[in-house]
Amino acid sequence: MIKKFITITKPGIIFGNLISVAGGFFLAAKGTFDWVTLVGTLVGVSLVVACGCVLNNCIDRDIDKKMERTRTRVLAQGEMPLGLALIYAQWLGIVGLTTLYLTSNLLAVGVAFGGLVIYVGFYSLLFKRNSVHGTLIGSFSGAAPPLAGYVAVTNQLDLGAGILFLIFSLWQMPHSYAIAIFRLKDYSAASIKVLPVAKGILVAKHHIVAYIVLFVMASLALTLTGYTGYFYLAAAMVLGGYWLCLAVRGYKAQDDVSWARKVFGFSILTVTLLSLMMSIDATVAV
Repeated sequence: MIKKFITITKPGIIFGNLISVAGGFFLAAKGTFDWVTLVGTLVGVSLVVACGCVLNNCIDRDIDKKMERTRTRVLAQGEMPLGLALIYAQWLGIVGLTTLYLTSNLLAVGVAFGGLVIYVGFYSLLFKRNSVHGTLIGSFSGAAPPLAGYVAVTNQLDLGAGILFLIFSLWQMPHSYAIAIFRLKDYSAASIKVLPVAKGILVAKHHIVAYIVLFVMASLALTLTGYTGYFYLAAAMVLGGYWLCLAVRGYKAQDDVSWARKVFGFSILTVTLLSLMMSIDATVAV
């Protein structure tokens, strides 16, 4: 049963968010920080993300049964009572938000809670099944963890916070569209109106390229506005440039599934290394 409680929190998503939270935190800290705030922020945001993932599993248990990738999930298989999962999610959310409040500030709590509301209320319940714009709505919640990490230090929504929000929101779009392309059969079977299903793969490729261009511009803005140094700038240019080239190759791809997996895989590498570089190079920002 313990394994089931862990599985429904989607540990992979939590770990990915931990990296971005740390990136936002260290970008704001610029080398000077309190360990209690750091640990509390990482733990608090992770628990809130876990809460959202459990609630998402509860909401999607019917469509999860229709998709090959998700049909073995705990709630889709009926291996845990829905009521128990909802109580578990509530506990995770309360403990996570309380931890944030006690170790950081009320703004960080508000950002984390806002991300949770967008992910569960707007994305999972309203837009995911009914609108092609669900991915965009979901991207806003995806940018909440690094933003929470940032404001846990600054306690204010400044220019750096805005740029950080843009970077991670824009990153989510090509990342998610790539998943939708190589999981096209699953999304079609579940009647989820992601862009490749609703408008076709070619339209999705156009959007992937466009969003990567915007992502690169946003990521470079951190250095241009003085929040990071030139090592970060070089990393952002190389990573963003290669990701864009990889995306453009999609127009000549013979195998869209293989191509989309490469775009997805490199998106993970890009956001991980950028989070690392903004953590390291923030200390030498002008």
